[in-house]
Amino acid sequence: MFLPSLAHAWWQPDWAFRKPLTIDGGPQAGAIGGEAGRTPVLVRLHTGNFSFQGVSETGADLRFVAGDDKTVLNHQIEQFDPLLGMALIWVDVPSVGAGAPQKLWMYYGNPKAPASGNGQRTYDPDYTLVYHFAEANVPPRDTTAYGNHGQTAVMSLDGTVIGKGAQLGRGPLMLPATPSLAQQAGAPFTFSAWIKPEQLGAQQVVYARRDGANELVIGVDQGIPFVQINGQRSAPGQPIQAGQWSYLAMKSDGKNATLYVGGRPTVSVAAPTPALSTAAAIGADTVTTAALATFTGAIDEVRISKVARPDAMLVADAVSQGAESRLAVFGADEQQAGKSHFGFILAAMPLDAWVVVGLLGLMMVLSWAIMIGKGRSYGAASRANAVFIRHFREAAGAPLDRLAMSNSVSETVKADSSLWRLYEVAIDEMRRRHERGYDLSAVSASTISAIRAAMDGVMVRENEHMSKRMNWLSTTIEGAPYVGLFGTVIGIMLVFVVAAMAGAVDINSVAPGMAAALLCTAAGLGVAIPALFGYNWLASRSDAIGADMAVFVDEFVTRLAEEQGEGRALPKAASMRAGAPQGGDGIEGGWPASAHSAA
Repeated sequence: MFLPSLAHAWWQPDWAFRKPLTIDGGPQAGAIGGEAGRTPVLVRLHTGNFSFQGVSETGADLRFVAGDDKTVLNHQIEQFDPLLGMALIWVDVPSVGAGAPQKLWMYYGNPKAPASGNGQRTYDPDYTLVYHFAEANVPPRDTTAYGNHGQTAVMSLDGTVIGKGAQLGRGPLMLPATPSLAQQAGAPFTFSAWIKPEQLGAQQVVYARRDGANELVIGVDQGIPFVQINGQRSAPGQPIQAGQWSYLAMKSDGKNATLYVGGRPTVSVAAPTPALSTAAAIGADTVTTAALATFTGAIDEVRISKVARPDAMLVADAVSQGAESRLAVFGADEQQAGKSHFGFILAAMPLDAWVVVGLLGLMMVLSWAIMIGKGRSYGAASRANAVFIRHFREAAGAPLDRLAMSNSVSETVKADSSLWRLYEVAIDEMRRRHERGYDLSAVSASTISAIRAAMDGVMVRENEHMSKRMNWLSTTIEGAPYVGLFGTVIGIMLVFVVAAMAGAVDINSVAPGMAAALLCTAAGLGVAIPALFGYNWLASRSDAIGADMAVFVDEFVTRLAEEQGEGRALPKAASMRAGAPQGGDGIEGGWPASAHSAA
């Protein structure tokens, strides 16, 4: 998983990353059915197939290189928004066909690279007008070198089939009457556009141009597209639906005009192309007295060519520009110096996944800090208890306060040992009773019970201290997988939403986002599993220390009852009391002010 994937031959060393792009017009992919030739292919980038990490904010460092890793292809950026995770780029592919797939490379990751996108070079000279409608509420700009910009402003529309589009219905979009748009009699011609009628009406005009008695009209009549040349109209063909985007095209070889819907030919009309040199209109007729209606709906990606485009190119346009592009297939990103597969997953993670992973990282840091701190504390307590209990048992037969009066127990043991604190409170209880005048040479059962209760109270506090912050570990064990699962669910939702918005449903477009989403669950398990092992280990050590305290309480109380209880056997009691040192370390000889001060 962490092994780097070696990069192959690199175009230029200044670019850190590249992404393979396969153009496949075969039957199992684009199915264009022939040779389209030079074609501007739409490349849709979104968070499902591209992480937008390492690329400049404007996409200026994007470069598209042919499969030989030498030939740089022209491209034009229609939209590039890394914050939204969306980009629309037109790439000038020299040859698109139905044969073997061809691989392209998209290079990025060079902050010093200047912008190189140029629409005038992306489209061949036979395109005389191309409108993307990328500008908002202004006359559309022509992408080609001819500069045939629109003469009237249009209402911008977001969320169309390709980025922005235009809303029609308030009047015609007038095109200029330029020499490049002039139409000679019998000359070839191609018009194409994406349209979405709001409702199906009669005689709706999509494109109209009139010059005297000559006319060329492309429209929709009750949902049936038609072409009309000098009064001769095509027969009814394949219909389109209201509220749905349809790719509509018309091409003429000079003698016959054919209408295309979705890139497929539907009907033809045997009529030569008329001579036209006047201004054309989109969305309405140029003559207000004509019996044709205004088109009400949306329009996008209008193109006019002075040649008859191949049928395969029209199919390629419909396939690559539509919501479910099957012509362009993306591969996994590569880094020049080699990059692990895990690194690619991290590069594909969106912001919401990073937030979840960051929260899990905080939980991991806290849980590990608790486990390390508790492990060291329990270890020190176990070692100190072992040392103390050895001293206590070695002092068997001596007065119980001997350890409190001597220096045999080090300060480190006193600080770390929970048994010392139990011993200390017991000695303090006996000292206080001695100061009140109780005869400790014969301790009653009630006094022993009171001392035991005091030791039990300290033992409870010690257990509470040992269990402090252990609830955070149990919370981490139970909560981390759910936090990771939450991130995975959100990530998968976003992957499908973005894929639906971008119209990409192939595995290469959704796999990186799915892998990044699943990484959240893996991170949650990676936090919970060590916490589970650590919690069980710490719980066992805590139980062992608790057992040692319980055993010590029983052992101390037993010794107290045997050595100083009322029912003890003292055949030489008088001589023992007489021989007890005064002011020393015996019970009768006087108690220290406190166990700590005596020590």
